[in-house]
Amino acid sequence: MGKKRKKKNVIPGFGVSLGITITMLGLVVMIPLCSLVLFSAELSPTEFLKTVTGARVLSSYRVSFETAFFAAVIDAVAGLVIAWVLVRYEFPGREIMNGLIELPFALPTAVAGIALTHLTTANGWVGSIFHRFGIEIAYTRIGITVALVFIGIPFVVRSVQPVLEKVDGQYEEAANILGANPRQTFCRIILPEISPALIAGFTMSFARGLGEYGSVVFIAGNTPFETEIAPLMIMSKLQEFDYSSATAIALVMLFAAFIILFINALIQSRASRIVSGID
Repeated sequence: MGKKRKKKNVIPGFGVSLGITITMLGLVVMIPLCSLVLFSAELSPTEFLKTVTGARVLSSYRVSFETAFFAAVIDAVAGLVIAWVLVRYEFPGREIMNGLIELPFALPTAVAGIALTHLTTANGWVGSIFHRFGIEIAYTRIGITVALVFIGIPFVVRSVQPVLEKVDGQYEEAANILGANPRQTFCRIILPEISPALIAGFTMSFARGLGEYGSVVFIAGNTPFETEIAPLMIMSKLQEFDYSSATAIALVMLFAAFIILFINALIQSRASRIVSGID
């Protein structure tokens, strides 16, 4: 018998590929993260706890987490609807709409923040309408949430859209033949298939919202204990040349983001097993 022919790889072998991977992860991810730990280490444990548990800092955490969470919930619902429309319907301008979804990725966050602020102030096109009913958007937590919805919704749409495109329409037809109504078909056939992607989009939107600065700082108003976000606290410490305190606050945000992404991985793994019928 002849020797089994070894399959040629398109990219370099395992050793070279692994070396490139470790190098890039080290330069782009690990070294910056390690620098946070090193700068934070300049503080004693007592000073570290005092810095990250100050009343103003805790308030900024709360504002960031609350607005990021509510924005991610809105993104999950709206993103699912947008992905559904783009996948299931044909209409004029569909490709243009599909391209506009990625606009928040390309648009500088500062530009987005300025534009949203002008729109939502009492004299803006949108803000003036709500101002008549006594609702203020700009310089409130509502405004922060609006900004985070804007920058986070592409994560949900781009996570759900490709999965929704792969959902076999025969399953829906079979459910209709068996007497299922549209709500039952969606909840029992479609939703379980797209739930891992939907969870991923929600989590990425949430994590992005926690660290967003450019699009929020203009519309927030930055009132201490009211609309001051954690990234702004970090920038304030940096402007005061208090690098140790800035990195300490950043380390807490990094840990929170890591926990969120870790929980996301567990939930997605569980959801994928359920969908594949392993459980």
